Parts: sequence; C-alpha cells; structure tokens
Amino acid sequence: MTRLTSAPFVAALLAIFLHAATAQAGLVRTCVSQAKGNDANASSQCHCTTPCRTFATAAVNTLADGEITVLDPGDYGGLTITRSISINNDSGGEASITVPGGSTGIIVNAVNGASYVNLRGLTIQGVGFGTTKGLTFNTGLFLTMTNCVVRNHTGNGIEFFPNASSNLAMSNTLVADNGGDGIRATPNGSGITVNAVFNRVETYNNSGHGMDLTGNTSTGSIKATVSESVSTNNVLSGFQVSSTAGGAAASMMVVRSTAANNGTAGIRVGTNATVRLSQSTVTGNATGLQPAGGTLLSYSDNNVDGNTTDGAPTGTLTNK
Repeated sequence: MTRLTSAPFVAALLAIFLHAATAQAGLVRTCVSQAKGNDANASSQCHCTTPCRTFATAAVNTLADGEITVLDPGDYGGLTITRSISINNDSGGEASITVPGGSTGIIVNAVNGASYVNLRGLTIQGVGFGTTKGLTFNTGLFLTMTNCVVRNHTGNGIEFFPNASSNLAMSNTLVADNGGDGIRATPNGSGITVNAVFNRVETYNNSGHGMDLTGNTSTGSIKATVSESVSTNNVLSGFQVSSTAGGAAASMMVVRSTAANNGTAGIRVGTNATVRLSQSTVTGNATGLQPAGGTLLSYSDNNVDGNTTDGAPTGTLTNK
C-alpha cells in the first residue's frame, strides 16, 4: 500500500518541480503587444502567441542573450535591464516608453565584462515635468542603440556612466529637446577604458551640450568616434570633450559631421582632452572652434565659417 500511494505523490511532486523549472527558465524570444498583450501572459512566459503588455514583464521572462520583439505600436513602459538582452522594434510603428516625473526610461545595471544590451526602434519620451532621463547605463560591457529617439526629458537624454570598461555604439538616433545634455558619456571608475562610436546621430535643442564626453576619474581613457552626425541649436556646445586634471584622458575624432548654431561653441575641447576634426562643417555658433585647455587638431578639409567668432585649432594635420 505504501508503494502504491507514494508513486502518485512522487509523480505529482515531479510535475510541480518541472512546472516551476519551466516557469523560471524563460524563453529565448518573447513578445509584447498593445493590441493583444496582457502581463498575465507571464504564466506562458510572454510567448509570441500570448504576448505580454510591458517591457518589464517580458524582460523577466526572457533568457539572458534573448530578445524581446515588439509586435505592434504602443507604449510599453520603462524597465531596468540586468543581463544581456535585445529589444527589437521593426513593426513599422512607434514602440514608446513614456517616462513620468522622477523616473528614467531605461536603466542598465547589467553584468560588467559580459553583458550585451541592444535597443532598436524605441522612442523614449519625457512628459516634460519632474526630473526625467531617457536612459542611464551604469554597468555592462556593450550598449548598442539603433533607430531610436530620446527626447523631451528635463535631465540628460542619455547618460553613459559605466563603472568598468565598456563600449557604446549608437547609429541613426535622434536625441533632442532635453533639459540637460543630449548625450553625456562619463566613466565612473578608475583605470577603465570606455569606447564610443556615434554614426548618423543627431543632437538638437538640448539645454546643455549636444554631446558631452568627460573623463572625470583617475587614469584610464574615454575615446569616441563621431561620423555623419549633426549637433545643432544646443544651448552650450555641439560637441564638448574634457577631463579633470589627472583624470582619464578623453579624445574624440569627428569626421563628416556638422556643428551649427550652438550657443557656446561648435566644438569645445577642455583640459586633458583631444579632438581631431576632418571633412566637417562648423558654422553659426557663438564660437566655432574653442580650445579651452585641450588640443584641437584640424585637417585642411574642414569648413569653419560664419560663426560669431570662428576660433582656431591648436594645430593642423595633413591629409594623407
């Protein structure tokens, strides 16, 4: 009798454990939808036939290195990312995150040295009151943003503040109408290397700098390459690069880009920083080129004209 009654009991326990393991496992690919999504579908792990309603719920049910797919236009809410993940919107409509006062749309607190975060086709929109930021990156190895819009925040649009060596790649992205800097990249750890690439990135109408690269920690370096990009109508500089005395060396290569109609300078280079400028236009700014304790090197193929004060580079380079 004991053996007969225990067998079903054991089978039931196994079924419970298997169900729990499956529930915790998650899926490689999950989906969100406004039209038919429901966060109650977390019980089916946000499968694409039973999608969830918010990014936050889908992320919990997505395996590391997995992908959240947007099925239709909608507002999917903010989230904190803690591991490698891709959020992909190729649906042809807007996949937005509306950020209320006192909030940040996306926070990346992923694993240093191992996590890859990819964001594609998202609009991160501030509501225009309270303190809001579009995205803050604290930890992780890679952040890639493609075809995104970050706008109307009262603070910085995008903050890249890694505390360990990391990389940022951004393309076809608009960062505009923010109350702080459009994009600010600043390492928050000593002896780390930060690399950033901006291709076809536009920073417009921000109340600080359009793009601000600052090495404010001891040793290490922060390096950026900017190509085919535009920074215009910002209250301060279009492109600003600087570092504290003894801080991480900061450098930027700007090629085939435009800095126009900015309130302080088209390109400003501060202490312990270097900018190399090639095939670019700097026009309509209060000051075109503004070396402010740093090194600003210009190739002969630039157009610096029509600024209130054009300014001058600290040195010239020969095209090869």
